[in-house]
Amino acid sequence: MQTAQEVWERALGELQIEVSKPNYATWLKHSQGVSYEDDVFVVGVPNTFVAEWLSRRFHSLIKKTLANIIGEDIDVQFVVYTQHQLPASSLIQADGGTSSKVKSTEFNPQYTFDNFVVGTCNRLAYAAAIEVSERLCCSFNPLFIYGDTGTGKTHLLHAIAHAAVDNRTHVAYANAEQFTNEFILAVKEKRVEDFREKFTNIQMLLFDDIQFITDKRRTQEYFSHIFDDLYNSRCHIVITANCCPEAMPSISDELRSRLQWGLIIPIQPPDFETCLAILHAKNKQMMTPMSEEALQTLAHRIQGNIRQLEGALTYLSAMARLSGATLSGATVTDLLEGEADKQDKKQIIRAVVGYFRLPPEALAGKKRDKRTSLARQIAIYLMRNEGGYSFAEIGKELGNRDHSPIGHSYNKISTEINISPQLSSQLTDIKNKIHSC
Repeated sequence: MQTAQEVWERALGELQIEVSKPNYATWLKHSQGVSYEDDVFVVGVPNTFVAEWLSRRFHSLIKKTLANIIGEDIDVQFVVYTQHQLPASSLIQADGGTSSKVKSTEFNPQYTFDNFVVGTCNRLAYAAAIEVSERLCCSFNPLFIYGDTGTGKTHLLHAIAHAAVDNRTHVAYANAEQFTNEFILAVKEKRVEDFREKFTNIQMLLFDDIQFITDKRRTQEYFSHIFDDLYNSRCHIVITANCCPEAMPSISDELRSRLQWGLIIPIQPPDFETCLAILHAKNKQMMTPMSEEALQTLAHRIQGNIRQLEGALTYLSAMARLSGATLSGATVTDLLEGEADKQDKKQIIRAVVGYFRLPPEALAGKKRDKRTSLARQIAIYLMRNEGGYSFAEIGKELGNRDHSPIGHSYNKISTEINISPQLSSQLTDIKNKIHSC
């Protein structure tokens, strides 16, 4: 018979797929299975705030996941198993030696400089990243890299981390969303100084997606204090964002000026030549039977987003293996057009705003009243499920929103649809309206 911890580890494996990475790292990663008896499964968490949050937000999803694993209906309870202590940080730290809190293997092993395809669109950012990783005392600090989703910013951050750790540099990596979640938790637990200590005694800070904190005043202020401490101690700082500091809405003047102290470099969307080079590199790794014509066709059809390009290659690779034949350019076109046979984003939006009696531009706007927020979340859910669009595509359609909150909205509806008959009925009505158009 499996122990509670063994069952919970299986559940965590499934939950990691169901929820966003920041949510998993902040709320689930440091939990454990405590006991399972009398049809009640007890999950241990670090503090009462996490227990309350999981009870409110993920109770039904966790209950369903555990029931599928165990094979019978159960109840779930969350209890505190460690007191007076913050949960282990989602901040990744490594120094390349035996004393590192987290080894460099925590960074994505595929995101190295060797695997980064250099083109005219990213050559300057690549050169600057190499410079930072090799020379802590280079002339620019901070290094600020910005560009659209899927252009390689996170790849460069992890590549810097791998190279720096190889040089025995003490590196810390944080995602802005995880940073915000931990800061909020630290404030609630009255352990802000403990949180701040996690950013001491490091030689390099890599901070991803800083645009996530631009509308969070207290988080911005606290990050500015950490920035000052690290900068004054000659710690090198590398930051990524989806736009340059000047274009960031709701950012404080103090933080904006700090981000402009060093070198600001854009990464442009990959052009055809870069896309083709990426496809050649990835295809060599995957050993997919695809002709040069097929690769060129794919590079022409999908430009501007490396993630979409790699996703399409993965899809075509699976099709090639199933058919046992080498894919031609014409076959690639047919397969991609078949994959693109899905509901139009604008058609979904029209159905949703029509159902909620909202103006057509409401979902792309900034209003957050209850009705508009629900309509926006439902539109996200339907564009993902009915249309098969990526979170980045959906965010672009809804007023150039970042993919992270788009993913959160999708997860919220995915969870609540199982416990709310009213929401389920609304979704059914809107789907009928979409398919009748």
